[in-house]
Amino acid sequence: MSIARVREHVNPLALKYQTPATAPDWQQIYTNPGQPLHLDIGCARGRFAMQMAQMNPNWNFLGLEIREPLVIQANEWRDQQGLSNLHYLYCNANNSLQPILKSLPSGALQVVTIQFPDPWFKKRHQKRRVVQPGLVQDLADFLPSEAIVFMQSDILDVAEEMRDRFQENSSFKLQNPEWSQENIMPIPTEREIGVLEAGEPVYRAVFTKV
Repeated sequence: MSIARVREHVNPLALKYQTPATAPDWQQIYTNPGQPLHLDIGCARGRFAMQMAQMNPNWNFLGLEIREPLVIQANEWRDQQGLSNLHYLYCNANNSLQPILKSLPSGALQVVTIQFPDPWFKKRHQKRRVVQPGLVQDLADFLPSEAIVFMQSDILDVAEEMRDRFQENSSFKLQNPEWSQENIMPIPTEREIGVLEAGEPVYRAVFTKV
């Protein structure tokens, strides 16, 4: 299995990433577009979403990723596995999430994961982080009641910022004021495995759409 080599981080504010993605025809993507949908924002190489799709054939999975070579490769891997409940889309989530959500079957989206997003440590670069108020509002506008948003990071500042931005939106309720000790997902990401093996903490929060 060949591995695409790409830059670890790309600037989502760069001009090349300012054109919103066009949503595909979901009837052509999924065998059953009406199944519950799990959206993984910033899916990287897509292995988490692929394992989840293999484990849960009665769900559809959609990974969004800003690095196009990773998306091309992930869709090739999906085709090799013959998974008709999985798709990866090349886009900048901060300007493409709204048209994507608008195009989905009503009520299909039930779970959103945002896992170990690029931290952008320098203060002047933090506007590049994926969880911006606009992204939170897009999810608030389109997620049905009782849908779940799960987020995690090994960087406390990043985790706190993600948690705070969802808490600031009245459409979301934090399930537990303390950082969750357990991953509610049955599959860990590659990043999570590496962090835990190094003995480092992971900060997790779960929100419900109200």
